[in-house]
Amino acid sequence: MIRIATFNVENLFARYRFRRNFNPTAGDGFSINNLAFDIYDETAKQITGKAIKKTNADVIALQEVENLKVLDAFNSRYLGGENYKHRLLIDAFDPRNIDVALLSRYPIIRAKSHRQERNAANSAFLFSRDCLEVDINVEGKILTLYINHFKSMYGGRAKTKKRRLEQVERVVEIIDEGWKTKNYQGNFIALGDFNDYLDAETSLNALVTDHDGLINVSERLPEDERWTHFWDDEHEHRQLDYILLSKSLADKNQNAIPEAVRKGLCYEADKYTGERFGNIGERDPKASDHCPLSIEIDLE
Repeated sequence: MIRIATFNVENLFARYRFRRNFNPTAGDGFSINNLAFDIYDETAKQITGKAIKKTNADVIALQEVENLKVLDAFNSRYLGGENYKHRLLIDAFDPRNIDVALLSRYPIIRAKSHRQERNAANSAFLFSRDCLEVDINVEGKILTLYINHFKSMYGGRAKTKKRRLEQVERVVEIIDEGWKTKNYQGNFIALGDFNDYLDAETSLNALVTDHDGLINVSERLPEDERWTHFWDDEHEHRQLDYILLSKSLADKNQNAIPEAVRKGLCYEADKYTGERFGNIGERDPKASDHCPLSIEIDLE
């Protein structure tokens, strides 16, 4: 069995610690004896680490990570004992410098970035946060992940839909290129923060609901339990995060049910009434505005 997860960790950044007598050419800035950079929002990221530990995923796709140095520092400081020896992040082109990333207890043997691809109008990069394609060797079985963080709805859902839709359609093409001739039989998963809802106005149908080779395992949950995100401005609890198993993986794991860890949410997210981690605030600090979503499966 292997547990797969996705988690938007919300602004996993490092920020410069302004102080005198520091030589910025002396190291990478994370030197233990002469620290120049530190993880942004110490208390919040302690809670983020607790949420990841509680998820106990063998492989976890992350969104909103600044760079590999930050991921390595976060892993070392907050995820000690989780054995995430294998870490991956490829810088893309998001204006906030947030990228998709991967933590894995199993070796990463191949990675392919789609960050250089252009949109149809050739006016911008198609994936500001990449569609990161990764192969992992799980005790001799190869698992392929397609890690995504689609265009956000910031600025208006309708206004941003076209960009998101083009990203979704390209991910469908990428998956089809690898798996259609195999009748979508194999160990592959599309996952991440898809930044849209499943309703009449969604941009996600081609990938999440209509694709012959992908199964949205969140549909195995009661509808009221599928939410993974809390938007405080509108006090909404909705699903933005998805795990899509290949058809054959879904068939093999018919009784596998996804789980969301909500103990790191702020207290304003009052749809969740269970226990929370320590130091959670009414709005901040918190682990993230998202919940880790995971599922435990057998590979083919």
